[in-house]
Amino acid sequence: MSNSTDALYHAIPQAPVAANPAELPDQDVGSHGDDSTLVLDEDADLPPDVVVDARIRWIHVVLGCAVLLPWNVMITATPFFLSRLTNSPLKLTFSSYLSCAFTASNFIFLARATITSKQSSPSRRVLITTLCLSFLTFLLTISTFIPTNPNVFFAFVLLDGVFQAALGAYLQTAIIVIASLFGPTAVQALMSGQAAVAVAVSGVQVFSAVASVWGQSRESISTYVSNGEPEERSASIFFGLSTVFLIVTAAAHGWLVTMPAYKAVAGSLENQKVVCESGNSDELRGLVSSGRDDSLDEKGHILRVAKANVIYEIAVSYVFVVTLSVFPAITTSILPTDPDTHPLLFSAIHFLVFNVGDFMGRYVCSFPRLIIWSAKRLLILSLARTLFVPIFLMCNLQRPSTIGLSPIVNSDIIFMLILFLFGMSNGYVSSLCMMSAPSLEHNPRLQGRRKDVDVAATVASFCLVGGLVLGSACSFAVRAAVCECNPFTEQ
Repeated sequence: MSNSTDALYHAIPQAPVAANPAELPDQDVGSHGDDSTLVLDEDADLPPDVVVDARIRWIHVVLGCAVLLPWNVMITATPFFLSRLTNSPLKLTFSSYLSCAFTASNFIFLARATITSKQSSPSRRVLITTLCLSFLTFLLTISTFIPTNPNVFFAFVLLDGVFQAALGAYLQTAIIVIASLFGPTAVQALMSGQAAVAVAVSGVQVFSAVASVWGQSRESISTYVSNGEPEERSASIFFGLSTVFLIVTAAAHGWLVTMPAYKAVAGSLENQKVVCESGNSDELRGLVSSGRDDSLDEKGHILRVAKANVIYEIAVSYVFVVTLSVFPAITTSILPTDPDTHPLLFSAIHFLVFNVGDFMGRYVCSFPRLIIWSAKRLLILSLARTLFVPIFLMCNLQRPSTIGLSPIVNSDIIFMLILFLFGMSNGYVSSLCMMSAPSLEHNPRLQGRRKDVDVAATVASFCLVGGLVLGSACSFAVRAAVCECNPFTEQ
């Protein structure tokens, strides 16, 4: 939100918005225009009958896809990365290293992006970050055609992931701020988009895996897959489509910015940057002289909102602590109990099942009867997901102490069902937390302050990434329990 007390806020038009931005009246604070325009101060609540039209919802779905597209492509291409690390001691813990490097970088830069979210135009952030991300995914596409030393490749992938995570942090803060101003409907569309892209990417991976193993004996398939050819082909498709989609995302957001509804709801965020760049020297001197106080006020504002929403923040964080502690670092090590099912195909299907469950969990949040707004209930649901960790350890994991013994969960169908519920609970609980935390209508902790909406959304998003970091670190401990060894030194 803008720090300027002269910022204008308008209700989102109920009917399809006009194509001409000039149709929005230009008023001063406190003036009265026609009945379709509402002027609010920064502490006012949003109108209860706000309607987000289909175009805005779909654009937020696309933006949600862009936020998690790099991460999903990276983890779904794990088979390709592992094929390049064959016979390397780094292969065993590569997934945990990748998760930690990506999420830790995202967490660190997200902290910076959260504090500076009001100091730059969100539309400019989206444009710059999406184009830079498309360049990084293009580099990954090239890497599928160039054989490299395992150690060099390991460093390249982690470095590329770190840069993607850093850029993604700024992209994420810009998008979640805009979505929170449009309300829970836009936030739900954003969360659904994050899961939808994972379904699409893992679906492509399944088709690639099927094409790789179709019509071949198990022995010949094992020989063929060990060369890494199908993994390289599949990964090049992932990375190439990712590059194109990020460019499309930049164009879609550009379209959103031109809409009158965007100018009415989020225009003050853009105007703030213009004022800073075009203000006179007296204004600039004033800004410089009070910069320290403004910074302290802003940090105090963030801490106040974070303290008020602490239950939501713990809940959404712990959701991803549980998820990243086992997925994909541990779940990719679970082998099929049916000897006729090839591990490559089984791994591809396992990604698809989780992502479909995650998408369904986020999608059902669009039905009002299935929404839970209570912070305490969401925290209980988040904590209850801990039960999934020992359940996965009961599946067909190859552990030294269980060699020759049948696993407790001795069915591929049951394993996939558990994985589906795991993904669905991940999407459902995390989406409800992200929808509830910045909602003026359903979160009494915000006390009706409109200026707290974007801060609540960005802090909740920051805690979500914090959960990813902790979960990635926990995956090393779970890996140690699986291999009954030191995962950093033993294969």
